Amino acid sequence: MMVSLPENLLPDEASPGWMSKGDNTWQLTAATLVGLQSVPGLVILYGSIAKKKWAVNSAFMAFYAFAAVLVCWVGWGHEMSFGEKLLPFLGRPRLALGQGFLLKQAFLGRIPNASMVYFQFVFAALTMILIGGALLGRMSFQAWMLFVPLWVTLSYTVCAFSMWCPEGWLSKLGIIDYSGGFVVHLASGVAGFTAAYWVGPRASKDKQRFPPNNLLLMLAGAGLLWMGWTGFNGGDPYTVSADASLAVLNTHVCTATSLLTWLLLDIIFFGKPSVIGATQGMITGLVCITPAAGVVQGWAAIIIGMMGGSIPWYTMMILHREIKLLKQVDDTMAVFHTHAVAGSLGGILTGLFADPKLSRLFYDTDDWQHFTGLFCGFQTGRVAAGFRQLGVQLLGIVFVVLLNVIATSVVCLLIQLVVPLRLAEDVLQTGDDAVHGEEAYALWGDGEKYSSKYISVHAVDEVPPAGSGVL
Repeated sequence: MMVSLPENLLPDEASPGWMSKGDNTWQLTAATLVGLQSVPGLVILYGSIAKKKWAVNSAFMAFYAFAAVLVCWVGWGHEMSFGEKLLPFLGRPRLALGQGFLLKQAFLGRIPNASMVYFQFVFAALTMILIGGALLGRMSFQAWMLFVPLWVTLSYTVCAFSMWCPEGWLSKLGIIDYSGGFVVHLASGVAGFTAAYWVGPRASKDKQRFPPNNLLLMLAGAGLLWMGWTGFNGGDPYTVSADASLAVLNTHVCTATSLLTWLLLDIIFFGKPSVIGATQGMITGLVCITPAAGVVQGWAAIIIGMMGGSIPWYTMMILHREIKLLKQVDDTMAVFHTHAVAGSLGGILTGLFADPKLSRLFYDTDDWQHFTGLFCGFQTGRVAAGFRQLGVQLLGIVFVVLLNVIATSVVCLLIQLVVPLRLAEDVLQTGDDAVHGEEAYALWGDGEKYSSKYISVHAVDEVPPAGSGVL
């Protein structure tokens, strides 16, 4: 019996038979949600959590990175991350701009390459912006302009190809990194900490006191980050599936649990519920569930949330004050704790809790020797497979840490040959006005001080009299 499809589902040149309109719609939506995490999410968060004199610079570092990464991504980054194999850890650099490539089916899913390039770009951009969080309040903007394309090229592409491309060496070993616990968060945490070491600390006054300039806006940025994670983890199956739904629910359950755990620890040990602390707990929960989102059960997501809200809290609030290296490096947004520690923790917990039945939904394979967490290995009698998976997860952590310490150091040393990494001392004392000639909060009485060739602002004594007809 022949069943005719509705006219809007019939394949044609614009919607070929291999493409799923539903999957492609969700992929574009998920990518845009992830993009909103950066612009305006982290732009708002950085601009509001920074000291007032650094609000513009902090926000603009994120804004610039988003644009710069996109040009690099379509120029060479995407193909180095997901293209034809050049080395076991790197693809061959090529453009991702021609219609002959962009309109073909992607290497995964029933979506075109154009959707895949867009989706993978927003992950690369977010990673870059997270690194910037460790460098707020003192890095030369010219140095940051060079840092972004160099780091994306020398580090991010290597991590992405190794773990996410089917031809990557860690991918072939069966590493589980559902949405970027290693590629995005561990990498950004280690790279940010390493770059902070080379750039040096903020001005002493800023390091001692760096109060947020607007906590309410900070919460708005944090909210965009949290809700945007629906696309971050929900988009990685590359299809509208039950596993995508599970990943989204696990993401929010884990995040809420982590936030509440961090909040309770702040109340118990410091006596007050900190808004900034709760935001940090939200972030560590999001990061911790990312490598595991669609391959663990709901009860495991709660345990991961409890661990994600307590272990990074301990490293940030206790160990940070006791370990010499952590005290020496000025990591402005504590990305080492919220991303490197939480990302590593999430990767290890994935190796413990990954359920092979859920892994089969995501990876579309019946290979029981891979993608089996240790605890499930004990339950099913596949203990060797469980230990193997945990070992692969630990190997991935070591690889990402070594790669990013070396690559980030090389990038910083190269930039130093061209421009200073750190702003001059007099600029550090002034902030935004010295760097950009603009400030975040300008009162009318400040008159022409905040005028520029881009914005015309009347000085107070230039305001036309009432009834003059001049608007």
